[in-house]
Amino acid sequence: MHPRVLIVGTVPYNTKSTSRAFDAYFHYWEKENIAQIFSNTKKPCKGHCKTLFQITDHRVLQRWMGKKVDTGVIYHYDDLDTEWKDNDLELGNAKAEAVYKFGGKHTPLTHLLRGILWRKRFWCTEKLNNWLDDFKPECVFLAFSDDYFIPQIAMYVAKRYNVPIVSCIGDDYYFNVEKTLNPIYHLYKSTYKKLIDKVLTWPGSAIYISDKIRDKYNSEFGLDGETVYLTSTVQRKPFSVINKDCPVITYFGNIGMGRNNSLNDIGYALGKINPEYMLEVYSNEKDEQVYSVFKDNQNVKYMGSVPYTQVQKRMEESDITVIVEGFEEKDINLSRYSLSTKAADALASGASILTYGSLESGIIEYMYRIFIDMGSNGKLEFSIGKFHCKLAAQLMGSLRRDSIVRGKGLNHVVGKISLLFRTCISSFACHCCSNGKIKHCSLWGGIVT
Repeated sequence: MHPRVLIVGTVPYNTKSTSRAFDAYFHYWEKENIAQIFSNTKKPCKGHCKTLFQITDHRVLQRWMGKKVDTGVIYHYDDLDTEWKDNDLELGNAKAEAVYKFGGKHTPLTHLLRGILWRKRFWCTEKLNNWLDDFKPECVFLAFSDDYFIPQIAMYVAKRYNVPIVSCIGDDYYFNVEKTLNPIYHLYKSTYKKLIDKVLTWPGSAIYISDKIRDKYNSEFGLDGETVYLTSTVQRKPFSVINKDCPVITYFGNIGMGRNNSLNDIGYALGKINPEYMLEVYSNEKDEQVYSVFKDNQNVKYMGSVPYTQVQKRMEESDITVIVEGFEEKDINLSRYSLSTKAADALASGASILTYGSLESGIIEYMYRIFIDMGSNGKLEFSIGKFHCKLAAQLMGSLRRDSIVRGKGLNHVVGKISLLFRTCISSFACHCCSNGKIKHCSLWGGIVT
């Protein structure tokens, strides 16, 4: 049996969202030993948790307005659907959806307003405390967020039960500081960093999505956390030479942060090779301003959102799958330490991988190092420049080869990763004293990757 872990994060496990990364950590965990507090507005689907507690902006706002509503809703595994059928917010009215669209912009102002909205007396209710008492968490797993309320809830639970916090850090919300004179930005950033200082000085440690972000946070905060890579359930395709006449070229994932412009570059480059070549782009992006950049590109087809089962199927059918990042400084600052599920899926697929973006971006550097380690000079898979002719030449080089360099992705094997993670959590939980006080200790001591 494993320790009882409470996940605190915005989105519960779901194959249609980035929260499917939880499967890397909790794949073999007993459901009765995992619970989650989350803020996403949709009803959760069956995942790793036996029980979940939902608190949404919408219900907290209603309490702000004096309405007598329950801010918390409890869900149990047996009552949930197998998966989300769509990405509808399930808010019920246009006004609420408009407010969520505004909040979804993730600006300093929206973060501050959310911080004001989420007063403790609205979310810290008797119903929540009774639910927590029934579960009796032994560890808090904090899925990092750039909002205040997620770390605040994690701190509340950790203090209430005197248990450690394991912070899951996949994006750099702390060190990424913009050069701006905007006082609202600096107010948000300074108050957010003070909150995170409290979280990371609380007994516990951290797990990271990549070595690059691990080294940064461990050094700054004196932590001894370790990298736990994400996994993939994509089935590896049999080896085959790229179909030069009609190659299936795909991209799956977020198209914000300049990725849409990089995908456009690839589309124009494909057109220079063969006007019939097409890049298929699959994404949950709903902002027309983001995906409208493709409308004049004859070699990019925006496919929108599809279920993860279809993502897996199409990736298995791909000759080339694409990983991109933006080139602008603001985009690089946001992606400098990131390593998304795209890397694990691409490496697992067995397709040839084209990686295009700045080497300063975390996933670009990671993929580059993998190909260098495999003996490739990296020149065929990587084009760091932004010139369509140069990129076209790189693509042509890949298409003309009889054999394809493919990463084995050994860092992303689910059995290895799940074993590493649960051993670490169990090891830490065992360091708690019998009187309930937490000892200062190392979460990762003795673990070999």
